[in-house]
Amino acid sequence: MRQVNFVVIFVISLALVLFGIENTDPATIHIIQGVDLEAPLCVELIVAMGVGAVLAWVFSVWVQVQSYFSLGKQVEQREIRIQELEQDLERYRVELEEQKLMLPASKANGNDGETNEAFAS
Repeated sequence: MRQVNFVVIFVISLALVLFGIENTDPATIHIIQGVDLEAPLCVELIVAMGVGAVLAWVFSVWVQVQSYFSLGKQVEQREIRIQELEQDLERYRVELEEQKLMLPASKANGNDGETNEAFAS
């Protein structure tokens, strides 16, 4: 994937350089009323490309910050859910122990097996 990214960036940069070489005529930029800037079109293109790259980087950082805070909320929700499930598990263990105490006690030493043998013979 890095190679594909490199090729795309290289082709775009090469196209911009070739465009800049062919367009060295001065052009006027109207920034705000009363403020005009005159520079070769290739310089204006490079500046515009730089501003676009900076804006793309700022947007990327902003998205990462948002995902970081979103991830923090998800972790907090998962921690709460884990605590709820641990409480449910403990409650089920207590209920199981109570149900075991309510069951009738089985006879020790397997007396039932000996009785069945006596009737069988």
